[in-house]
Amino acid sequence: MRRADRLFQIVQLIRGRRLSTAEFLSQRLEVSARTVYRDIAALQQQGVPIEGEAGVGYRMRAGFDLPPLMFSKDEAQALVAALRLAQGQLDSVLARQAEEAMSKILAVLPAPARAAAESLAVFAPLTGLDEAMRERLARLREATENRHKLRLDYLDLAGTASQRTVRPLACYFWGPSWTLAGWCEVRGDFRNFRVDRIQSLQVLDERFRDEPGKTLADMRRAFEQSDTPSTDRA
Repeated sequence: MRRADRLFQIVQLIRGRRLSTAEFLSQRLEVSARTVYRDIAALQQQGVPIEGEAGVGYRMRAGFDLPPLMFSKDEAQALVAALRLAQGQLDSVLARQAEEAMSKILAVLPAPARAAAESLAVFAPLTGLDEAMRERLARLREATENRHKLRLDYLDLAGTASQRTVRPLACYFWGPSWTLAGWCEVRGDFRNFRVDRIQSLQVLDERFRDEPGKTLADMRRAFEQSDTPSTDRA
C-alpha cells in the first residue's frame, strides 16, 4: 500500500470510531505500530485534527469531515453482499433502513459500479427471524440506544426461571441466535441473555449512565478474559 493510501485509510479508520489504538490501526493496515505513530504525526503536522497519544488511543476532533467519497465496484459489491446476508437477521426497522440506505448509495454510483453491485450473485434467505423476534430485537435495540433499564423474565439453559433488572449494553448475533449483553443488577455482574429465552420484557422509565466497571468496554474486557462461553452466561 502506498503511503498516501495508508494515510487516507488511517483518517477513515479514526473518524469512524470513538477511539482507535495504534495496535488496532497497525493490525488493520498490516504495518508496525511505529509506522502508525509516524503516519499520525505526519497527519497532525498537515493539519488533520487527530487528538490522543501513543499508548492511549486516537480520535478525530469534532467537526472534521472529508468530501463525499465514491465507492469502487468491489466496495459496492461488498455492501450489497453484507446487506443481503444481514437483512434476514435484523429487526424490521433496521432491515428497512438498511435497504433504503443501500438504494441511496446505488443511486449515486457510476453506471458500471451500480450494475456490478446489483448483479452480484450472492443471496441469503429472508426468513431468518419471525415477527415476534424482530419486534423484540427492535425493543432491545431502542432501550440500549436510549439507555433505559429492562426488566426481564428469563429462562436459562437449565430451565430455571428468574426475573432480572438489566442495563442493556449491546445485542450480539452468534449465527443461530441473538443475545442481549448487559449489566445484571441481580447478579451484580455482566451477563448475556439469549433473546429467544426471554419470556417477557418491560422497558423501564429509569435510565442509566456509564459507571466505571459497568460499561460496554468493561464488559468486552471481562468476556475476553473469561473462560466461560459468553453466549451461556446468564
